Amino acid sequence: MKGSLYSSQIAEPYAQALMSLAESRGMVEAIGESIRSLAELLESSADLRDFIASPVVQDDNKKAVLKRVLGSEINPFLLNFLMLLVDKRRIIFLEAVCQQYLVLWRELTHTVLAEVISALKLTEGQQHSVTNKVKDLTGAASVELKEIVDPSIIGGVIIKVGSEVFDSSLKGQLRRISLSLGGAV
Repeated sequence: MKGSLYSSQIAEPYAQALMSLAESRGMVEAIGESIRSLAELLESSADLRDFIASPVVQDDNKKAVLKRVLGSEINPFLLNFLMLLVDKRRIIFLEAVCQQYLVLWRELTHTVLAEVISALKLTEGQQHSVTNKVKDLTGAASVELKEIVDPSIIGGVIIKVGSEVFDSSLKGQLRRISLSLGGAV
């Protein structure tokens, strides 16, 4: 169901409700960080995703596992929200709710999400340079980097911000040279 229109239609009101709660309590940043961590956990753990999405698993077991996995560090409002999703049988949309909340959070804080694909993991200095470049290109107040390592691009980086792609990879440059040589023949 990930990414489907149906999923986003259900997730959006829940994410907006959580954002409203976070704003009224002055916890937008704290809940946003917790949601980001939760989204990363769900992305990295297929077992957890499958467990909470399973219609066979009892709600009490889902709640117990969520409480155990998230630990005592989780914001109590967020934990209550997750328990509500279980009760309403909407926990299968948790990933979509997290993603939608992050979209709302970025809009509120004038932050853009930049997906950076590089052949090697970026150093701290390179991350800083990419962040500054994205700020210059977009006019955003801040930038959230999502790094992806892909050795097939050989070198350089590909930066995706929304629907825009800035390709300064060696693979991209070679492809452009090949196209121009092919067109000249």
